[in-house]
Amino acid sequence: MLEADLINELQTQGARLADPTAGHESRRGGAGPSDHKAMTLGDQTVMVPVHTAPAFQSPYVIDAPQGATGEARILRDGVEVGRIRFPGRPRFYDLRTAEGIPYSQIAVLHGRDVLATTVLQTCIRYESRKKTCQFCAIGQSLAAGRTIAHKTPSQLAEVAKAAVELDGIKHMVLTTGTPKGQDRGAQVLADSARAIKAAVDLPLQAQCEPPEDDSWHQRLSESGVDALGMHLEAVTAEVRARIMPGKASVPLEKYFSSFEAAVRVFGRGQVSTYILAGLGDTAAEILAMSEKLVAMGVYPFVVPFVPISGTPLESHPAPTSDFMASILGPLSRMVIDGGMKASDIKAGCGKCGACSALSTYEKMRIA
Repeated sequence: MLEADLINELQTQGARLADPTAGHESRRGGAGPSDHKAMTLGDQTVMVPVHTAPAFQSPYVIDAPQGATGEARILRDGVEVGRIRFPGRPRFYDLRTAEGIPYSQIAVLHGRDVLATTVLQTCIRYESRKKTCQFCAIGQSLAAGRTIAHKTPSQLAEVAKAAVELDGIKHMVLTTGTPKGQDRGAQVLADSARAIKAAVDLPLQAQCEPPEDDSWHQRLSESGVDALGMHLEAVTAEVRARIMPGKASVPLEKYFSSFEAAVRVFGRGQVSTYILAGLGDTAAEILAMSEKLVAMGVYPFVVPFVPISGTPLESHPAPTSDFMASILGPLSRMVIDGGMKASDIKAGCGKCGACSALSTYEKMRIA
């Protein structure tokens, strides 16, 4: 089985862990890849669902790590199909701020060498049942006491510096719940980026809804942000309105105009958008949107939807591996033909690539 196909199947079908304690703790709830565990297959670290309903019935089992290498076998129906390693627990997790807040409540390790934080762990969309994004679990980690509601610029700078020095972190993701106001989180992201860059030389991606005023793109860049993510999640009006009624109040036309303005500031390939495949958009609709985005210079980071426990979509089926392959194969060609690839992104989710097999498909095209 090709590596890209194996990653695709693990991300859509999940895996059962023979030893749930292997590697550092898995992710539950929160605003990023949730109910997942990071695993390194070859030179690519991937986030694999392990706490979801599909994972509990997956044909894949990850054996307990063995020997000095710490490798674990990937078994499908009892037959070995590959080997993985678990990233170790970050050393910065052992530290606390002067106020006694664990660093792990301020920022966390994603994948193998990416630091990530949700600066504001609250969101005007999440607080209303009529407006909330049906897939989102941003409030779960806060309710469980695993994070704090607002990470200050000085706290983020302190943790980022330690993560680089102690664990070799290579880049950082700054995302946020959407606050009230027309900047849609850009202000708090700019303040955070400015403080981090003053403390440590670390490439940063910021993620927020499109600010009403396009001048925020330049302000974000001047604060130290290297790449920008503005996430569509779904690509058709019907699915957007049904799955994320609050966020859908920002029309697609606003996203397109903001994408164009952002590309002029950050450059082609340094602006990206998350698209969750499996929410109801067809493969053809996702590829048509991706073609439009690539033409604009926006990297379409298409990932399989993962049903997260405790959300309205916890029982929604994950997309099939064949469905994802029907998107990621053509999309990888489209991205490369458009002069972009994951490895050229300065920072963020697309560069990390752990939540999608897209970057692995890209490598196959280039090889």
